[in-house]
Amino acid sequence: MTDTTEGAMQVDTDLVRQLAELLNDGDLSEIEVQDGERRIVVKRQMGAVVQAAPVQQAAPPAAAPAVAAPAASAAEAAPANHPGTVKSPMVGTAYLSGEPGAKPFVSPGDKVNAGDTLLIVEAMKVMNPIAAPKGGTVVRILVDNAQPVEFDQPLVIIE
Repeated sequence: MTDTTEGAMQVDTDLVRQLAELLNDGDLSEIEVQDGERRIVVKRQMGAVVQAAPVQQAAPPAAAPAVAAPAASAAEAAPANHPGTVKSPMVGTAYLSGEPGAKPFVSPGDKVNAGDTLLIVEAMKVMNPIAAPKGGTVVRILVDNAQPVEFDQPLVIIE
């Protein structure tokens, strides 16, 4: 008996499931992982359809289990339009403090000056401090510690 999958990309279904969970938990629309020649892209489309598509045409896309995403309320959508919203300049993971267990950089009600560190976004193992673009009072922190964030995602509101 011959192996008909020779040369075909082997899809790690556990990895696809983990990426799909990260996608849903972080309310992300897309995650891409590349390891040498292998590349997996997991996207959320209309509703909560999650797909993984290999770069090569050797194997059909493997579908991860669809998980219903919570419906975004009008109140959750409003922060993006607030004039004091600080948005993420990159895709990564937001951290509210400099190290695990440490006091957060800021909390709601704190006064900040332009240039003060609000939080850190880790991208590709690099810690990027996100600074306040203006002085004011932190009204709301829109992300949780260690939460994945997307480019242009609202992080903090300063008034």
